[in-house]
Amino acid sequence: MKKLLFLAVAFITFTAIAQQKGYKPGDKAIDFYLKNIDGKYISLADHKNAKGFIVVFTCDHCPYAIAYQERINALDKKYKGQGYPVIAINADDSTDNPEDSYSNMQVRAKEQAFTFPYLLDASQEVAQAYGATRTPHVFVLQKDNGALIVKYIGAIDDNTYDPSAVTKKYVELAVDALLAGKDVVITSTKAIGCGIKWKSKAN
Repeated sequence: MKKLLFLAVAFITFTAIAQQKGYKPGDKAIDFYLKNIDGKYISLADHKNAKGFIVVFTCDHCPYAIAYQERINALDKKYKGQGYPVIAINADDSTDNPEDSYSNMQVRAKEQAFTFPYLLDASQEVAQAYGATRTPHVFVLQKDNGALIVKYIGAIDDNTYDPSAVTKKYVELAVDALLAGKDVVITSTKAIGCGIKWKSKAN
């Protein structure tokens, strides 16, 4: 009986630890230094005048990510001038999905006329630190006395395949609230998309 109780407690503890991976709203996020599609390396610290960021983990092959390409571009065009630029990151392992290779990222960015940096998280360390699991998966960050505070995590909106049927634009609601000096009401939603393809230990 004691052994069963010990195993039950151990399982609950392990589950709790697993659920704590990544960020929660209110946490401080790390900066990063990743390669952009133009070959230059970019960090959030480079954006001196930004008030915050719309960090989007995405990729090339996922139909959900593809469905949101235009909307991600629109977010950057709407908010970059107001201090919240989009920073897109591809953390997918391209071993099984060659479409997600760096060279194909360059092609996709050109085809879609991306107005934002599209960075390669080759080590997947940034995605793991943030707790990104899907493509797309959004983290809205706000600068606060030198720190990057997570204000929203989750989906872009509530309808992947029909933009005209969207009723909740979660990212826009969050950024609009921050720009108005208000609290973000919806701080997290479930990210809907393909699971990020993680590297195997053998890689």
